[in-house]
Amino acid sequence: MHSKQRRRSDGTLYARRDQLEWQGSEFRILSIDGGGIKGIFPAAVLAECEKRFLKSKSCAGYFDLIAGTSTGGIIALGLGHGLTAREALELYLENGGAIFPKRIVPRIPFGKALSAGYQFLRDLAVYRYEREPLEKVLRDNFGNALLGDVNTRLNIPTFDGFNEVNVLKTPHHPDFKLDWKEEIVTAALATSAAPTFFSAYRNGSRHFADGGVWANNPVMVALVDAMTCFDLDRHNISILSLGCGDQDLKMSDGQIKWGGLIHWRTIIESAMHLQSQSALGQAGLLIGRHQLLRMSVSPTLGPIALDDFERARNELPKEAQRMVEENAEQLEEFFDAPRFAVDFYHGSRKVSAKSS
Repeated sequence: MHSKQRRRSDGTLYARRDQLEWQGSEFRILSIDGGGIKGIFPAAVLAECEKRFLKSKSCAGYFDLIAGTSTGGIIALGLGHGLTAREALELYLENGGAIFPKRIVPRIPFGKALSAGYQFLRDLAVYRYEREPLEKVLRDNFGNALLGDVNTRLNIPTFDGFNEVNVLKTPHHPDFKLDWKEEIVTAALATSAAPTFFSAYRNGSRHFADGGVWANNPVMVALVDAMTCFDLDRHNISILSLGCGDQDLKMSDGQIKWGGLIHWRTIIESAMHLQSQSALGQAGLLIGRHQLLRMSVSPTLGPIALDDFERARNELPKEAQRMVEENAEQLEEFFDAPRFAVDFYHGSRKVSAKSS
């Protein structure tokens, strides 16, 4: 594959990007983390905001750029395609059990222990879930629509078979010529191919895996894109960053004393946690922390697994309502007026995206 497939980085532009004139004073970003079925939380937060501030209209038109990784990428693509956050939330609530089916425990002596042991050994070598249920939900809702057909600017992180970072983008700058003909379903499956849960996503001769490995919190991906594409005053950028659960992580005694793969088997979780901290810290330094509202699942709920549909369904919508109530005054500022029409560049043609 590597000898035939062209690397994305082969087309890197080394000159500074020409910044487009920005027609307004403020630039608003929505950033949505990855987190598997816990995407119920950010979807529910946005659905509650639509209900409170927008008379249940879509929130997509109130942001100038939406970035989403993995499950957050699916929500972002749904909003860009014209779904309301409530409709995106219903996709999770109605289909989560099929996408992450419960494992069957045999009714035999020591059945639970035997099943757990078997699943542990299987998980060491094989991905956990089949992709078809997720792909069917996406195809049923997005059809063959293209990334260039959406109605807002999008950034969707993933990485490819060369282990190169990719950010699939709408054509909101003349330099962005690669992705606008990609299907929305392709972008959604590329960003959400979570290692160990799903196999790498194959699209033709290309392979993709979950963007959460390097940008589970895509807030800096979005901020850098905004500041390089448009002539913006960074003090006039505001960001709503939605997480799926920021758990407190500490080094275990085994990690400190012994090291080794056994004790550091959770290193991916730690890396994603630290990446989010880093991205939020950098974004806050650039625009001012008061311009960045971060909302995530409270650690007091305890850790919820990325595939625990029952707990996510039962607990996260209520948690979202509580968090919106606590942050209502700040949230309302993001929904006071719709944003400007979006210009896209389909090759040599400049077109205006449909209003959401």
